[in-house]
Amino acid sequence: MKKNAAFYFKLFLSTFTLSAFTVGGGYVIVPLMRRRFVEEYHWIDEDEMIDITAVAQSAPGPIAVNASLLVGYRMAGLPGAAVTILGTVLPPLILLSSIAYFYAQFRESVWIDAVLRGIRAAVAAVMVDAVIGIVKTAFKTERLFPAVILGIAFVLSFFTEAPVALILLGSGLVGWIATRIQQRKKVRLEKDNNKEEDA
Repeated sequence: MKKNAAFYFKLFLSTFTLSAFTVGGGYVIVPLMRRRFVEEYHWIDEDEMIDITAVAQSAPGPIAVNASLLVGYRMAGLPGAAVTILGTVLPPLILLSSIAYFYAQFRESVWIDAVLRGIRAAVAAVMVDAVIGIVKTAFKTERLFPAVILGIAFVLSFFTEAPVALILLGSGLVGWIATRIQQRKKVRLEKDNNKEEDA
């Protein structure tokens, strides 16, 4: 893929349009980014999109900006990250500036209130669809272990007052330990197979 002006413009336009027509925050824009960059453009794969979503959620700052930054950096390094951040930040900046200017007129408008009620309902539906899609993708090839971690994290965050940061760090630590164990098992199996072949 050539990193020419057309590529950067396409990258900018993709994030700009996603940000401009997405209402409801990062949890709504992430599945739309997946649809655009994974299914339509085939720039990144499913597993990588899940990793990007996890890192974007865990890192400080808005998830939409974090995810855009990671996608841009993955595609074209620092220039790509700068382009995707600009494309993501510009639409809300323009919109909020306009709303702030006309806030007095918007505040008491029955029509604006009705529009916002409709948008809230649509956002709820999109967020539910996003959660279902991400869960299906995450567990498509995985085993029981991620489901157990997900269940424990949900119970801790919903039914207890455990800090979210600690839940995320604990989940990450458990995942790292599990990955290290799997890697060691894989190395042992490869050594055993090599010994059998030499014998």
